[in-house]
Amino acid sequence: MKKTSKIFVLDTNVFLHDFKCIYNFQDNDIVIPIVALEELDKFKKGNDIINYHAREFTRELDKLAGSMFFSEGVSLGKDLGKMFVETGKEFSDVLKETFPEKTPDHRILAIADYIRIKNPNRKVILVTKDINLRLKANAIGLIAEDYKTDKVENLDALNQSSITVENIPDELINKLYEDISGIPADQFKLDAKPKGQQDYIFKSTTNSALVRYDPSTNNMIRIEKQAAYGIKPRNAEQTFALDALMRTEVQLVGLTGKAGTGKTLLALAAALHQRKHYKQILLARPIISLANRDLGFLPGDVNEKIGPYMLPLFDNLAVIKHQFNAQSREYLTIEEMLAQEKLVITPLAYIRGRSLSDVYFIVDEAQNLTPHEVKTIITRAGEGTKMVFTGDIQQIDSPYLDSKSNGLSYLSNKMLGQDLFSHVHLEKGERSYLAELASNLL
Repeated sequence: MKKTSKIFVLDTNVFLHDFKCIYNFQDNDIVIPIVALEELDKFKKGNDIINYHAREFTRELDKLAGSMFFSEGVSLGKDLGKMFVETGKEFSDVLKETFPEKTPDHRILAIADYIRIKNPNRKVILVTKDINLRLKANAIGLIAEDYKTDKVENLDALNQSSITVENIPDELINKLYEDISGIPADQFKLDAKPKGQQDYIFKSTTNSALVRYDPSTNNMIRIEKQAAYGIKPRNAEQTFALDALMRTEVQLVGLTGKAGTGKTLLALAAALHQRKHYKQILLARPIISLANRDLGFLPGDVNEKIGPYMLPLFDNLAVIKHQFNAQSREYLTIEEMLAQEKLVITPLAYIRGRSLSDVYFIVDEAQNLTPHEVKTIITRAGEGTKMVFTGDIQQIDSPYLDSKSNGLSYLSNKMLGQDLFSHVHLEKGERSYLAELASNLL
């Protein structure tokens, strides 16, 4: 092993989060504990994304396989370090006293501790997404870190999508109302040049306007409130969101915000309003098992098993349907689309491998996806497809994701400023006063 670089010992959850992780440690060396490979075997069978990552990581190892894994290590490529597989090690006296049970986590600690003792002149770091394991490592003097490659460092841009500008001249505000094609952005003398699909709230002494920047014309264009399939925006952020959801040139939309702000409802209403432009509307969400029990625990057939997980999506559809009489054309259209599978509500895992051309695709609860999962979904987009990712980055169900490492934050951070992407953060809850109060205080 090299004497100047660091040594990173990887936990199993790092592979399952990003199967390409071994290539993201620059010229440092990587150690994979043999117990991590044992754990990996448990995840290789199944249709969930975590099973896919387990299989793909195994394939990556197979490309590099050889007897050198256990002795001199295998090179990971140009300008990268080497990777080693380390077999099980005896517990040190400190480990025996602190963690006597030989669980997989403790066996990983024993290997990391052995690597540290064996390499006194090098910095040895355990990398794990398990907070508890990081605390245990610290307890015995080991350095432990989260896997940071895909973390978003600055969340400010995601928590405030529109920019409020005061003291805009009255005549410019009036021109925005008069000219639907907009006014050149240069006339507003903004502090920073607009990028991508940026939204603004312009205020003068007597008037105000909701405005978006059009990167194709360099104009500022006033946004008018519009209804979509019976759903009307109730505040400025919802108006911005619906505008982005209704424009075909915006092919990718990220909607963030707490529960009750209308993210999924607006996305579904916009999709139904534009149903004639798409072959199919897909509304999907990842299945997060309850109490660590998978779908097999639930009674019934496949549809009965997934039903409870899809209820929130059907609830949003019911809100839209109830805007109309049961005999109205709009109500009957939704029923017909469901019957003909032109409107499909399904678990996200059932979408994998499908061709997504001319589809309006809404991914709900996207904060529970990893960055790699989001990338995999978006790269399935064919011609004529629009993708919408919604979620609350402060309400994450996955034990190995947080507000900075989840796929929705990663997507919005990486895509900000791109002409085909719009990000809107919804702040005000519109479900009810009770729901808003609970969201803010509890």
